[in-house]
Amino acid sequence: MIVATLERQGHQVRMAASGLEALEMLGQTDFDLVLTEVVVQDGNGIALMEQIREQQPQLPVVMVTAVHDINVAIDSMHRGAYDYLLKPFSREHLLTAVRRALDHRKTLQESHSHQQKLEQAVQARTEMLRQAMDELEHSYDVTLEALGDALDLKDSETEGHSKRVTAYTIVLARAMGISSAEIKIIARGAFLHDIGKMAIPDNILRKPGKLSAKELAVMRDHCTRGYHMLRKIPFLSEAAEIVFTHHEHHNGSGYPTGLSGSEIPIGSRIFSVADALDAITSDRPYRKGRDFNAAREEVLRCSGTQFDPGVVEVYLKFPNDLWHELRAEITGQDKQFSTFDIAITPTKVKI
Repeated sequence: MIVATLERQGHQVRMAASGLEALEMLGQTDFDLVLTEVVVQDGNGIALMEQIREQQPQLPVVMVTAVHDINVAIDSMHRGAYDYLLKPFSREHLLTAVRRALDHRKTLQESHSHQQKLEQAVQARTEMLRQAMDELEHSYDVTLEALGDALDLKDSETEGHSKRVTAYTIVLARAMGISSAEIKIIARGAFLHDIGKMAIPDNILRKPGKLSAKELAVMRDHCTRGYHMLRKIPFLSEAAEIVFTHHEHHNGSGYPTGLSGSEIPIGSRIFSVADALDAITSDRPYRKGRDFNAAREEVLRCSGTQFDPGVVEVYLKFPNDLWHELRAEITGQDKQFSTFDIAITPTKVKI
């Protein structure tokens, strides 16, 4: 009677003689509604409903029974039945229950579709935001490159020094297991470590001879000046700490505040080794640059005094050829070269 009534209303109906057969049919074909007896041939209809709800939570189930027990009805609804038809029921009651259940199914599907569209829209907007942030970050690094070029023009003695020392710092930081996010901060601090020299008078900055005690004090103030230049710029506020502390020594003999050991930011401790590596191997008006073997000996000699022994240990694991190749590759790049993305392979550091 149920099948005949529903088919006359245009519904496609399939019958199952048992709960097992019903589950097999549900696994093979998509259905919009299930009507089941509370008592089925091979078990409990409520247990069958729970299995259906577990496998297809949006598929409504209407319980049909001749058991006149309100507790059975309540239990069915608590376990997930959409509706409950008590025999004997009229044709109108059946059609009303089916129509309401199908409308509920349609609402769930529309809600699910709307949710998917919202999620897709959120993903699209998130991707747009990510791209915008990537472009913004790229513009930051272009700005840093311009600042570095401006410093090179003012202090021609150290031309290219900022790029080289940043590359060395990134290599060491990665080898020490520092996160990519932290490395970005360290790289920016390393690249701008001497930005405070922009505020140092040319007669001191470019003086060919030895500086007087007073002039040396002014020169050393470039750490503080650089810090105050950068600390109010949001994307450089953390990097400013490295600018401020990049001349501190592991044993506390550095400047400007005499920090020691772990008081010095890890980025500055790494930078200190990278800075010495480049300073020793670069030409100066008053001396010729030495090779990387000499740099290695000097860094090892100053381990525990000027340099953090942990950073020195990591530095010594790299062969001198790697630093030589990296320096040569940086020197050979044009003005558009960016030091902020370095990939390390087992045998080579690639820019």
